Amino acid sequence: MSTNENTNTAAARLNRFKNKGKDTTEMRRRRIEVNVELRKAKKDDQMLKRRNVSTLPDDATSPLQENRGNQVSAHWSVEEIVKGVNSNNMELQLQATQAARKLLSREKQPPIDNIIRAGLIPKFVSFLGRADCSPIQFESAWALTNIASGTSEQTKAVVDGGAIPAFIALLASPHTHISEQAVWALGNIAGDGSAYRDLVIKFGAIEPLLSLLAVPDLSSLASGYLRNVTWTLSNLCRNKNPAPPIEAIEQILPTLVRLLHHNDPEVLADTCWALSYLTDGSNDRIEVVVKTGLVPQLVKLLGCSELPIMTPSLRAIGNIVTGTDEQTQMVIDSGALSVFPSLLSHHKNNIQKEAAWTMSNITAGRQDQIQRVVDHGLVPYLIGILRKGDFKSQKEAVWAVTNYTSGGTIDQIVYLVQAGVVEPLLNLLSAKDSKTVLVILDAISNIFLAAEKINETEKLCLMIEECGGLDKIEALQSHENEQVYKASSTLIEKYFSAEEEEDQNVVPESTAASYTFQIQGNTPDTFSF
Repeated sequence: MSTNENTNTAAARLNRFKNKGKDTTEMRRRRIEVNVELRKAKKDDQMLKRRNVSTLPDDATSPLQENRGNQVSAHWSVEEIVKGVNSNNMELQLQATQAARKLLSREKQPPIDNIIRAGLIPKFVSFLGRADCSPIQFESAWALTNIASGTSEQTKAVVDGGAIPAFIALLASPHTHISEQAVWALGNIAGDGSAYRDLVIKFGAIEPLLSLLAVPDLSSLASGYLRNVTWTLSNLCRNKNPAPPIEAIEQILPTLVRLLHHNDPEVLADTCWALSYLTDGSNDRIEVVVKTGLVPQLVKLLGCSELPIMTPSLRAIGNIVTGTDEQTQMVIDSGALSVFPSLLSHHKNNIQKEAAWTMSNITAGRQDQIQRVVDHGLVPYLIGILRKGDFKSQKEAVWAVTNYTSGGTIDQIVYLVQAGVVEPLLNLLSAKDSKTVLVILDAISNIFLAAEKINETEKLCLMIEECGGLDKIEALQSHENEQVYKASSTLIEKYFSAEEEEDQNVVPESTAASYTFQIQGNTPDTFSF
């Protein structure tokens, strides 16, 4: 039954947190079902492939001066292009290649497949090597870039035509517009997926790419050029199964650290995306990134108000805290928690959700790390999301609270209850999602364990009853999901079943104050719920 499968995943996810499962290597939660959705959401945040559709192609980016009186090249048919490209006249070959580039650069429905079917790719690839005629190198590079910006099949046609080594050779072109077009083409090929990314790396693209940025001052480079190189580097860091070779990452990282201190917003955004890909993996992968010392700068960017930079920097920080306690501590020590009030109350739901997910992995940490969350005043923000966030953010906030109750001290759990967590948490028991319901029941159970230790079980029962929580827990006893009804029945039997037999006299006066945890001292036994 699908609900049971769902719940098994929830159990697996719960056991990943350090305080639930005893296996310390599997203590934090990585993206499971959220992973795919986050990657799919807003592809335009970071494009996989880009087509060059410059509206002023010739005089803006090419030294090639086209005869303005001769507009015939813009309207060539594919047949005429094939004829021109296959002629022995260099001028005709150039005109035909330019005509193909113009067709491929039009905004709507470029005839990529027709060009491929006409067998033009091998010819264009051969033109990339024509150092004696830089205009044809540029036009063929541009045409191939736009073919490679298409579907995987179309990119495959470019790769099969031998374009990767030809483009890598062009990176060293003395003409910057040609080397930039080669950068762009390699970015499109690498952006297709892990296989082509690794092929680009295997052909030796990284060193010549990095050497393009080996200048004393990055600001001396044209901004468009720098943006293109950064974007291509980020595509070399992208995709999993498999992740990029670790040696390649170590080679690229020093340049990413340098780019992270640049001032161009697009360069910063793509650099942060690159780091978000590199940190989306095992603890040793995270370590390779954090040991470069870039976490403080990443945190600084997390606090910037520009969404295109904030989004990937939050993703990267969120990935880092799925790592070890020490890696998480680096994030905390860099001052990240002071940015979270604004992130957890951000007007964009996606930022709230990512921020709550990040918090859930910090509250899965040590008690001193949970205390830092408390000290930064973040608990009320998590409760705010439980009360009125969108459901995806609420689910992450539920995990954050449950992890907190799993690993927190009694004092910390008392504070959580005092902050008002019980009612909004119980209200979410009516959620349709069995996984979330199970996680909430786990939190309630953890809070009861703390209450038992300080003899406040009865007050907690009353608090739950007063806000309608008991009815909700009772209703779950007829839930279709076996694990849900078992967990709710256990709570009822353990804490609420003796109620009917009890003398009404033992019920404390029902003033609101008597149902809140009152701190009366500094030792756990003097706490009162």
